[in-house]
Amino acid sequence: MNEKEIRRLNVVTLEVREQSDGKPMIEGYAAVFNQLSEDLGGFREVVAPGAFSRSVSENDVRALWDHNSQYVIGRNKAGTLDLAEDDSGLRIRITPPDTTWARDLLHSMDRGDINQMSFGFYKRVDDCDYNTTPPTRTLRDVDLFDVSIVTYPAYPQTSVEARNMATATSQAADAANNNQADETARLQARRATRKRQIEIEGLK
Repeated sequence: MNEKEIRRLNVVTLEVREQSDGKPMIEGYAAVFNQLSEDLGGFREVVAPGAFSRSVSENDVRALWDHNSQYVIGRNKAGTLDLAEDDSGLRIRITPPDTTWARDLLHSMDRGDINQMSFGFYKRVDDCDYNTTPPTRTLRDVDLFDVSIVTYPAYPQTSVEARNMATATSQAADAANNNQADETARLQARRATRKRQIEIEGLK
């Protein structure tokens, strides 16, 4: 079973706007495409365009504060969270509830105290390029389960994936070493055969 993973984005364009009915709306990006992450503990990561397209249409996704299910800011199935992929990434629009804690969050965002986002997902399809240092993982299709406005972004929570990457990298290195050892053995055998041939010809 795939492990739950969380990524964060320092979204400088995360904004609180006023809608035509006077209600506040939070708008920004939960993820951006084709942007290489920092080192996640032995690998770096890129989100490919289309990675969220299935989740956006199929999944029941919540918008949370600090990934806390007690603080639901919006939900796509309720019409209070709008998720859409565009050329830049996964764009979000949230209509928060009129509650004390939500008003406190909006005030902190207005002040600039909170301006980061994070998204939680389960991997469905990915691939890895081991020709880069460190290896580069590309997310192709994920099961998105929440987007979250965060105070302290949980980044990275990727210990399982990091271990998998480390194992795969070690296996690739072992395979390369084995191939080199096999080639060296074949070369030595050819040299020994050639030497015996020369010795036999010298005895004729």
